Amino acid sequence: MKIKLIKTKAKAIFTKTRLQGVSYVVNHYVGCDHLCSYCYARFIAKWKNYGEWGTWIEAKINAPELVKGKYVKGSVWMSSVSDPYQHVERKLKLTRKVLENMDKNIDLAVQTKSDLILRDIDLFKKFKNIEIGLTVNGFSRKAKKLFEPYSSTHEKRLEVLKSLKKQGIRIYAFVSPIIPGLVDVEKVINETKDLADYYFFEMINLRGAGKEFVAVLKKEFPDSYEILKDKERFNKFLMDIKQIVKKEKVKSRGVFVHN
Repeated sequence: MKIKLIKTKAKAIFTKTRLQGVSYVVNHYVGCDHLCSYCYARFIAKWKNYGEWGTWIEAKINAPELVKGKYVKGSVWMSSVSDPYQHVERKLKLTRKVLENMDKNIDLAVQTKSDLILRDIDLFKKFKNIEIGLTVNGFSRKAKKLFEPYSSTHEKRLEVLKSLKKQGIRIYAFVSPIIPGLVDVEKVINETKDLADYYFFEMINLRGAGKEFVAVLKKEFPDSYEILKDKERFNKFLMDIKQIVKKEKVKSRGVFVHN
């Protein structure tokens, strides 16, 4: 896996956002070496001259200096167009440096699908108001290889949840992307309900995932594709998911659907 690393310097790192429930995003990385084929953030490549999405990572190396001594009011989410704990972070430690310098009074949420996040538990415990979100979907075998080839396994993510829970850190489970026949939402809930404080549920964003992902899904998992494309069958599937969430009695911030 050869990905071009592009080091840049940003003018600011706290970016105002219209994302629901979030005031600012922090994206010290743009692009990700997990190479999830369904990644909605690929649209960012239109505004970058680095090449095809998935072939590069931009690292804003002055991000630690940009957060130092700066407080922003409202919720801050790390990150919206990358994973702060992708593989390149092991060497650069840019996420760790940002967390070290960030005002510990900031209301922070950090989301990942990597077990590398356990490295920074010591820093999380210094924040007055922090929560960690972990993407969980139960992908394995063929689906994992096709859609999330370089991310941590489902089993490792469960271990992350257990470790964070033991440390008393507030956790949310981001069950995404939900694909009919490939993601067993009830099973995922049962595996995590004693670990997560609350949940987000998100259906696959076919438009954001792009034509290549849709083509692979259609070829390799035709039944899943047909349900997503058939309005009546999709609505039934969606209703079933909502019923499962209700039956399991977990705290949910909603089941999100992309039009």
